[in-house]
Amino acid sequence: MTRHFDDLQLGSLELFCLAADHGSFTAAATEAGVTPAAVSRSVARLEERLGVRLFVRTTRQMRLSEAGQAYYQQCRQALGQLVEAQRQVTGGQVLPSGRLRISAPTPYAHHRLLPLLPRFRERYPHVQVDVHVSNRNVDFTEEHFDLAIRGREPADSRLVARRLEDAELVVVATPAYLARKGAPQVPEDLARHECIQFELASSGRSPPWSFRRDGRELEVQTQGGLTCLGDFLATTTLVRHGGGLMQAYRFTVQDALDNGELVEVLAEYGGTSRPFMLIYPQARHMPLRVRVFIDFLVAEGAQPLG
Repeated sequence: MTRHFDDLQLGSLELFCLAADHGSFTAAATEAGVTPAAVSRSVARLEERLGVRLFVRTTRQMRLSEAGQAYYQQCRQALGQLVEAQRQVTGGQVLPSGRLRISAPTPYAHHRLLPLLPRFRERYPHVQVDVHVSNRNVDFTEEHFDLAIRGREPADSRLVARRLEDAELVVVATPAYLARKGAPQVPEDLARHECIQFELASSGRSPPWSFRRDGRELEVQTQGGLTCLGDFLATTTLVRHGGGLMQAYRFTVQDALDNGELVEVLAEYGGTSRPFMLIYPQARHMPLRVRVFIDFLVAEGAQPLG
């Protein structure tokens, strides 16, 4: 049988994929335990062998070329198949390892995801986890993310979505605000209150508040002089300091409700929720580090933290 690759070339493929994952020769070298020069030489050998440029480099950034992107997808899948084959042959004794990149919105990151990561690292110490905390939707291909947590199912059919949680919504305010302005009795009363707004990056608008009345969901568009952009948790900071009323995820304000810092209003119109979904690209051969993290998060998500 004709050999198409030698050990040096297979090593070059691994370093190329690491460089593509991180968008940096230096970061790839750090993870692989080699020098940046070694990564650069490996990529140069591949480019010479293929006769194409795999990366487009500028003084500020490095990104995959169009040919490099296509080559990366095939190489990453092939390397994943090799790891899976080794895992099966050795009875599953291959340890999950490598760098895992996940994006999560601020409320879920701070109150759900981040508290779990030390436990995950104890179980899988060879997996390094990079967490991108933002409400911005990320591009899996261009930004090399493995997973994302978002509040809705993706429109892209190439992405898998698994429901982690239906997060209950609750309207809250400080006792001082309610003593000054009075408590709303029905959702329509919100028109006379200062309602803290959160502007969605995807639409540039504040979403309506959701209620349930007579078994039906009711949406109310609120108004207020305080609007937060980018970080949803900024709204809970404002409400804790008397900024007005806010509809928040219960898990982000439960501690303040328990100690009396905040008071729930319109509880009889509650019961609505919004989902949090774990999203990732469909892959025939998923890296082991991604698979174990999905299993871990889904299992832990069945037992949400307070």
